[in-house]
Amino acid sequence: MIVKTFQVLPLRAPLVSPFRIATGQHDELDNVLFRIELEDGMPGFGEAAVASHITGETVAQTMANLKEAGTALIGEDISDFRSLLYSFKEKFDGNHAALAAFEMAVLDAFSRAMKVPLWRLFGEKAVKMSTDITVVIGSLPEAGAAAKDFFHRGFRSFKIKVGREPELDIERVLMVARCAPKAAIIIDANQAFTATSMLKFLKELKAKGVIPRLLEQPVKKDDWDGLARLTRSAGILVCADESVGSLKAAVFALQRGAVNAVNIKLMKSGFLEGEEIVRLARAKGARLMIGAMMESSLAITAAAHFAAGLGVFEFIDLDTTFFIKGSLARSPYLNARGAFDLSKARPGIGVQPHVR
Repeated sequence: MIVKTFQVLPLRAPLVSPFRIATGQHDELDNVLFRIELEDGMPGFGEAAVASHITGETVAQTMANLKEAGTALIGEDISDFRSLLYSFKEKFDGNHAALAAFEMAVLDAFSRAMKVPLWRLFGEKAVKMSTDITVVIGSLPEAGAAAKDFFHRGFRSFKIKVGREPELDIERVLMVARCAPKAAIIIDANQAFTATSMLKFLKELKAKGVIPRLLEQPVKKDDWDGLARLTRSAGILVCADESVGSLKAAVFALQRGAVNAVNIKLMKSGFLEGEEIVRLARAKGARLMIGAMMESSLAITAAAHFAAGLGVFEFIDLDTTFFIKGSLARSPYLNARGAFDLSKARPGIGVQPHVR
């Protein structure tokens, strides 16, 4: 399993509409594709989803790091993929989206060569899963229209982005609850609140009959006291996203009881460190979410393999393909209702992007 060549290419696609959160927005998918090829012609594909407004990473930085790592990868044997990937990890300090793409391509090529689906590298069985759907920041009519549309398609879990206008956000959450009756509600604040203002927000929702199943990243990522206060007082699961971008951060957060749930994104941690965070969270009794940045069907399907193989994720947030136009929106194992079924997946990830 010797690596012969590699390519680093832009991976772009238009969005159905802007993807707005409290800290910024995506107007298009502007990612990086990393492709390797083994000596026997077997390819492997990886995607780096660059979210500059969240992580500070850039496309230029990501392409440069992948080119450097790709050059070093030529001639390497990937048959012991874990040792190989750990040896390359330090090349991606501060650029974990590139790390995810690098690991993804190697794992894709390895599992293709072994003639097994990617999930088999992480478990004995592929569990079936259904993703939530995100309602982005916008107007009240936009929230209502999105909720009605996706509820009628069959979605039963809605993640609502909040944080720019709290009073409007309350009305948007209530609108989604009315338009998607009995659906699960997740609130994602992307660091926009303080503990005090978030408790007030939740109290107002409760007075209107809405109690979210989970609250994601309500305060600044380094506001550990605020997270801990909410975990003690909110009465619902409090989930770290931006606060936990590494195993070290996960250890810190869980040892001090700052959160009782963790959102694992491969673009934050990569596959191998993500697996370590899973083991830690399970040992500490924390609940798990699998999430994503603005990712095409390649990275979303890879994350679905990871989650399906491990089989321990209670919250599935792998919905970004529903916001993308064109061929990069199509995952072969995800249906229109948001259900993933990888039980009969082909070898590797099963997605081969066509990039000019």
